[in-house]
Amino acid sequence: MKAAAGDTVIVEGTHVSSHRRQGEIVEVHDPNGAPPYLVHWTDTDSESLFFPGPDAHIIHSE
Repeated sequence: MKAAAGDTVIVEGTHVSSHRRQGEIVEVHDPNGAPPYLVHWTDTDSESLFFPGPDAHIIHSE
């Protein structure tokens, strides 16, 4: 998985009661765009270090 600052990360809910999360990637420390990413989550208005799993995908900004 590769990403850049400004891209959007989507994490699909894996359980019936879990919801889809969306966030903006704020920082990428690896020059090749590899995880982990600092993400600003829209649902909680908070930031966290994120290691994407198989339920995550990136939408690249234009």
